[in-house]
Amino acid sequence: MALDSGTGTISDPGDESAVVTAPIAKTVRTERVHHGDVFIDEYEWLRDKDSPEVIAYLEAENAYTDARTEHLGGLRAKIFDEIKARTQETDLSVPTRIGEFWYYVRSYEGKQYGVHCRCPIDAAAEGVDAWTPPQLEVDTEIPGEQVLLDSNQLAEGYDFFLLGASSVSHDGNLLAYSIDTTGDERYLLRFKDLRTGAMLADEIAGTAPGATWSLDGTHVFYQTVDESWRPDTVWRHRLGTSKDDDVKVFHEPDERYWVHLTSTRSEKYLMIWISSKITTEGWVLESDDPEGEFRIIMPRREGVEYSAEHAVVGGEDRFLILHNDIVDGVKAENFVLADAPVSDPSNMTLLIEHRDDVRLEDIDPFANHLVLSYRREALTRVAIWPLTESGYGERRELEFDLELFAVGSAHNPEWEQPTLRIGLTSFITPVQVFDYVPATGELLLRKEQPVLGGYDANDYVQHRDWVVAEDGTRIPISLVWKKDLPEGPKPLLLYGYGSYEASMDPSFSVSRLSLLDRGMVFAVAHVRGGGEMGRLWYEQGKTLTKKNTFTDFISCASHLIETGRTSADRIVADGGSAGGLLMGAVANLAPELFKGILTGVPFVDPLTSILDPSLPLTVIEWDEWGNPLADKDVYDYMKSYAPYENVEAKDYPAILATTGLNDTRVLYVEPAKWVAKLRATKTGDSPLLLKTEMSAGHGGVSGRYEKWKEVAFEYAWVLDTLGLADA
Repeated sequence: MALDSGTGTISDPGDESAVVTAPIAKTVRTERVHHGDVFIDEYEWLRDKDSPEVIAYLEAENAYTDARTEHLGGLRAKIFDEIKARTQETDLSVPTRIGEFWYYVRSYEGKQYGVHCRCPIDAAAEGVDAWTPPQLEVDTEIPGEQVLLDSNQLAEGYDFFLLGASSVSHDGNLLAYSIDTTGDERYLLRFKDLRTGAMLADEIAGTAPGATWSLDGTHVFYQTVDESWRPDTVWRHRLGTSKDDDVKVFHEPDERYWVHLTSTRSEKYLMIWISSKITTEGWVLESDDPEGEFRIIMPRREGVEYSAEHAVVGGEDRFLILHNDIVDGVKAENFVLADAPVSDPSNMTLLIEHRDDVRLEDIDPFANHLVLSYRREALTRVAIWPLTESGYGERRELEFDLELFAVGSAHNPEWEQPTLRIGLTSFITPVQVFDYVPATGELLLRKEQPVLGGYDANDYVQHRDWVVAEDGTRIPISLVWKKDLPEGPKPLLLYGYGSYEASMDPSFSVSRLSLLDRGMVFAVAHVRGGGEMGRLWYEQGKTLTKKNTFTDFISCASHLIETGRTSADRIVADGGSAGGLLMGAVANLAPELFKGILTGVPFVDPLTSILDPSLPLTVIEWDEWGNPLADKDVYDYMKSYAPYENVEAKDYPAILATTGLNDTRVLYVEPAKWVAKLRATKTGDSPLLLKTEMSAGHGGVSGRYEKWKEVAFEYAWVLDTLGLADA
């Protein structure tokens, strides 16, 4: 292919009739001046979402992408059919007991969304039997089954649909649910009487996704967001009254903080959490006193994060507090666990000390035991901790015979229950749902994700490798491939994220089999900025150490090439959102290492966004990236790595960027500007494509079949880029 930069025309020397025009965005000189630095931004005009010219440009890019990928239509259809054929489309989730009902979700062949249902428990069952989920069959009528919500009906007439809240009152009589029909993450909250099936008159527009009931079911607490899409206010709504009468319970004016509302597992307390990236504050109120005043647990202190859960230990109400405050003169970076009287939360007793190699993540109290979640050696762990009459028993970690895995406490809504729901998966293990019996140590398999078509985990291999980064740090890489691949470098998809302490843990993917079965290797680079190796792993990949994220990824790619697992002409890099920043950065730093780069909703214009406090999420992000408005060093550092600012006249790999017009987290304009600048600046003839979903948000399209089509589109592009379209 050859590009005529004057006309924007692309021709294929092998096909004299094939001429496809690449959109060439106009340039409009816009100056951005900070700290004495003048940056000329020629594509900032694309930010005007309401401009017909902007929409026309995005649609022209879509048309160009369609034309350049038209030859992949058959491969896309084949991959879609493969995903569909491996999926048990009509299915049920494992029922979860809440009160006097079993709750579960049905899926039906041909339907995009789930159907939420419940059926009565067996009132005569006792002990573990009373908590053994019924063996429901997809094609058998279930006695007493009640459909709570059919998302397919709710989605009718909308191009986009997302269910937010879905919360049943404590007596099981009322349902609060919320829906988003545009992708902008502002929800409509509604209420349903489950005894009659009637919708209540109460409707609340413009909410955040959650809803929390008072203990007596008379009130619902919900949140709203400010103009920057930051959840900042908690409201109390009394059923049967006007929204105008709702009471503002809490408001957080500091734009660095998000507000979150929940209840303790015991349901005895309601809690409001105010969190920035580095600081936390909690407020508490008895659930049976919904019109009471929330009181502070511990005042916020800059740089101190904590969580608190209610437990009954030795007959006394206690708070179990995870925190990263200073202990014995040393900052507890990986968190410690303490307990304290509910009446005096600051009077803490240390239960689990700090360890450099163990990151404590969560504590879930039950009536008779605790569940501790943590990570060690870049893998998640779960331990069961019995409660005794006098206090705490002996912890037991659950063990699994897998080199790589992810395990966690699943949906366990009841305070008193003799079983514990556990979820387990790996790159080669479809999701397994277990009930663990603390009294006996039994681990009862309740369901394994069905994979149709004869899937056998023994046909695949997963493995952990380690890379030495340029500063000597050991970086973990996780890999999976199909056995008995030919010798020599393999085609490889290398995924990375590396921000917000988010961990990219091993997980099974039905769709990924379409790559593995065509001879590809899938790898995850667990780069700094993520949380796989603990809090310091995160700290070493943020603010003024952010470049470690990029150089770690490059080290991983180089290692895979140098060890012969792949080669530069057989590797595609993949990352989305903040992982898209990673993709844009490595495209500038080491384009020669990659045949292609796939990136979804990429954060490729971070400096422009972080400089504008009026944009969604900007102020709270200053703790993650630094504040370039106030600090010249931060400005200079961000400008030195920001993908958009650092586009150069050089050869780049093939690039496919996808975005959503209604994305409120990473605005569509970032990839649009990036692609426009790349198209005008880069050399060579590698394909450069932008695909914008015109009715989607940050999560992409809605509906499982539409998501499968989206995956098929991306995978077909990956395979074609690596010369495997006919594999």
